[in-house]
Amino acid sequence: MGYIIKPLVTEKMTSITEKQNKFGFIVRPDANKIEIKKEVEALYNVTVTDVNTCVYAGKNKSRYTKSGLVKGRTNAFKKAVVTLKEGDVIDFYSNI
Repeated sequence: MGYIIKPLVTEKMTSITEKQNKFGFIVRPDANKIEIKKEVEALYNVTVTDVNTCVYAGKNKSRYTKSGLVKGRTNAFKKAVVTLKEGDVIDFYSNI
């Protein structure tokens, strides 16, 4: 276990959740769809019908400041979009 790093709660993902009953997660790069499905079902007590994954590469970023040019890199990550059975729901805000 431990393939899910955190749920993906963004404006775009929230609108997809409301329309299509899909939820997003940031997962470990070595996780596969079967492992993600098992972990989501175990953690949230829901039935998963489909799992889509995509890998994002880190990007180079630079900005100009008073002290000069600052260079950096964004993190690379893997995203999983999980489709749930009709009627199932995950509430990310219940622990707040």
